[in-house]
Amino acid sequence: MRLFDTHAHLTDESFDADREKLLDSLHGSGIALVMEIACDVREAEASMALTEKYPYIYAAVGMHPHIAHEVKNEHIDSIKEFLKREKAVAVGEIGLDYHYDFSPREIQKKWFVEQLELAKELRLPVSLHIREAFGDCMDILRAHKNGLKGVMHCFSGSLETAFECVDLGLYIALGGAVTFKNAKRPLSVAEHIPLDRIVVETDCPYLTPEPYRGRRNDPSMVRYTVERIAEVRRSDPESIAEATYQNGLEAFGLELKE
Repeated sequence: MRLFDTHAHLTDESFDADREKLLDSLHGSGIALVMEIACDVREAEASMALTEKYPYIYAAVGMHPHIAHEVKNEHIDSIKEFLKREKAVAVGEIGLDYHYDFSPREIQKKWFVEQLELAKELRLPVSLHIREAFGDCMDILRAHKNGLKGVMHCFSGSLETAFECVDLGLYIALGGAVTFKNAKRPLSVAEHIPLDRIVVETDCPYLTPEPYRGRRNDPSMVRYTVERIAEVRRSDPESIAEATYQNGLEAFGLELKE
């Protein structure tokens, strides 16, 4: 089984005590690839260091909507410089978060658009963080659909919205939420959207799946998401793992030597 965790935060302080031991063990858990997400360009160097040490780790760099009120033009310039590096392959995570509203919504939208335009300029995919903001998000994505590609991280929208995202050329990322007892919406999405548009993720150290909810998440736990998707689609985990692995390669434009 080959697994691709398309969204991880391995530089988080919760991994400080055992990061190297964990990352050295992941191949034994079936983890073939991990996409490390730098949510702040000022912290991107640490993410890039992981990509240099571990061949199976790639990175995305962007400014998270939570810190949109801090973003300046020089941050966008720095993102552009990081994305010249071989293993920095996406802009993200970027988007809108109206749940916490840590940044004013108009400011969030401004820098969301700026980073979408940067991705288009560089012909790179995006990793999108959208929480309780699908109305404004979809308006922005429709207006910037030309050249749009990437992943809807931790998708929490409706099945109808999922299909529209697929029509716009995006992949739908499913994580630990599909294992939760109240997971009606994500399970509906997992069951009904085309398999060739699904990728899997952990968002570790957050969103730990059952049966380990309440503990720190890590990339090895993405298999529980795969198993639940397989169950709801009446398939087998091996097939779902391989399909989502290949989809992850496509989503992030990775061409790897077998």
